[in-house]
Amino acid sequence: MSELHKFLFEGLPVRGAIVRLTDAWQEILRRRANNTASGPYPEPVRELLGQMAAASVLMQSNIKFNGSLIFQVFGDGPVKLAVAEVQSSLGLRVTATVVGEVAEDARLSSMLNAHGGGRCAITLDPKDKLPGQQPYQGVVPLSDAQGRKMDSLAQVLQQYMRQSEQLDAVLVLAADDQVAAGLILQRMPMKGEANLARGDLSVEHADAMDFNEDYNRLAHLAASLTPQELLGLDVETILRRLFWEEKLLRFVPEDGEGGPHFACTCSRERVSNMLRNLGRDEAESILEEQGVIEVGCEYCGQQYRYDAVDAAHLFTEPGNDPPAPKLVQ
Repeated sequence: MSELHKFLFEGLPVRGAIVRLTDAWQEILRRRANNTASGPYPEPVRELLGQMAAASVLMQSNIKFNGSLIFQVFGDGPVKLAVAEVQSSLGLRVTATVVGEVAEDARLSSMLNAHGGGRCAITLDPKDKLPGQQPYQGVVPLSDAQGRKMDSLAQVLQQYMRQSEQLDAVLVLAADDQVAAGLILQRMPMKGEANLARGDLSVEHADAMDFNEDYNRLAHLAASLTPQELLGLDVETILRRLFWEEKLLRFVPEDGEGGPHFACTCSRERVSNMLRNLGRDEAESILEEQGVIEVGCEYCGQQYRYDAVDAAHLFTEPGNDPPAPKLVQ
C-alpha cells in the first residue's frame, strides 16, 4: 500500500517526509505495459518517472495548495518530455515522450540534456482559478551554476527549491519496478511560511541559508541514506536508523484512499472537447481516412473511440438534435 509519512524535529526548524509508492506505482507501470500501441518504457525511463512521481508527492504534501502540481523535465535527448502530476488529493499520474533509443545505462544528462538544453519546470495550477489568474511556474536548467550537467534528479530539485523557496532542502529518490520512494528534509523559514509559489523571502532569510547547524547535521544524516535502503526498508526502520538520537513529531500517515494513489483526470467529455476544438473538417477527414477516430490517454492508456455517428453528434448544436424516436405501445 502506498504511504506518505510527514514529521517534524522537535524544537528545530526542520521538517521532513518519506513517501513509498507501491500499488500506485505498479498500477502505472501495468497500464503502460498493457498499452499495445506503445509498450513499456525503457528501464532508465521507468526509474526516472518513478523518482519524479515520488518527488511530486513530497512537494505537493509540503504546500497548502488546492490544485495540481505538475513536474516536467524536457530537453534535447531521446526523452523529449517526462511529466508527473499530483493533485491535492494525492492522486498521481505520469507519462513520457521517448523518441529514439535509450541506452540501458542511460542517465539524466544523456536522456534529457545531451546538448545542454534540458530544463526542469514545476507548475502549480489552481483548481478554482480566479478571473485572470495564471498558473505559477518556475524553471531551472538541468545543469548547475557552473554549467555542469547534473545526473541526479534530486540535485536538480534541490537547486530548484533553493531558487524558488530560498530554503535549504535535501532529497533522496529511488525507483525500481516495484517501489518508487523519496525522502525530503527541508529547513523551515524562521518567519512566516514559504511555499513553491513564493519567491519574495527577505534577504535576511536568504542570508541564513547554509548556516543552520541543526539543519546541516540532519541533512548530512538524510543524505547518507542509500537508494537501496530507501527501496528496501520500511519507513519506521529508515527513521530509526537515520534519526535515532532525535525527537520526532510524527503526523498520522496518509495511506489507503487518503494517501498517494493512481488517478487520471482524462474523460470522454475532455476528449470530446478536444475534438470539437480540432474542428469538423479535420474530424471528418480522419473518419474518411481511418473509418473511426481513436484517441488514447498517454497517462492511463484509456482508449476513446468515435465512429461517424459519434462524431456527427459532437458537432450538433444544442437544441438541434433530431427528435428521439417514440416507443410504440
